[in-house]
Amino acid sequence: MKCKKKILLTIMWIFIVGFFYTLIANIYIIESTKSQIIDIEKLENIDNIDAILVLGCKVHEDFTPSLMLSNRLDKGIEVYNLIHSKLLLSGDNASKGYNEVNVMKNYVLASNIPSKDIFLDHAGINTYDSIYRAKNIFGVKKIVIITQKYHLNRALYLANQLGIEAVGIEANDIPQRLIMFKNNIREILSRDKNFIKGIIKPQSKYLGDKISLAGDGVVTEG
Repeated sequence: MKCKKKILLTIMWIFIVGFFYTLIANIYIIESTKSQIIDIEKLENIDNIDAILVLGCKVHEDFTPSLMLSNRLDKGIEVYNLIHSKLLLSGDNASKGYNEVNVMKNYVLASNIPSKDIFLDHAGINTYDSIYRAKNIFGVKKIVIITQKYHLNRALYLANQLGIEAVGIEANDIPQRLIMFKNNIREILSRDKNFIKGIIKPQSKYLGDKISLAGDGVVTEG
């Protein structure tokens, strides 16, 4: 009987600690970055932006972007046409049969953006890797991050923790409310994990040679 009571008490404390950790981590990430989410027009007053970082997500089997990704890319194109900084498209290309970044590039090229201004990060497997590699591989110091609002606070938090000066521009949500609801719930747990990552700052699993954004984006094709 005492053993069962002890187990139940332990479970209760684990639940309480987990609940308050989740609450504190999420509140901190959202509150510490909300002022960095700005209207696109304000970008004209910001100088020396190294890159426009568009974060990848699902692509279809027919090599077209999902609606969520196309909304991010549309916003990236809009920002590029306003400030003409280099586009850094970061996504998952960990396996031969799945390539987010080539799909992203083809979509952007259709808007007549010159290939030389489009840089691909094939190892942006997750948000942390995308931000870490933006700094340590592509050498960015000041960036515009583009993704949906539910995701933007976490990306900005990681940029802050890694010493990158960043602002965020919201891409349009998709109309499927159930999907957006699921994404927001999953994001709560992702913030928990990335809150710790932002403190520890682990090295990205995928590194490589440094790439200068001052050059031609063709060097990142592959």
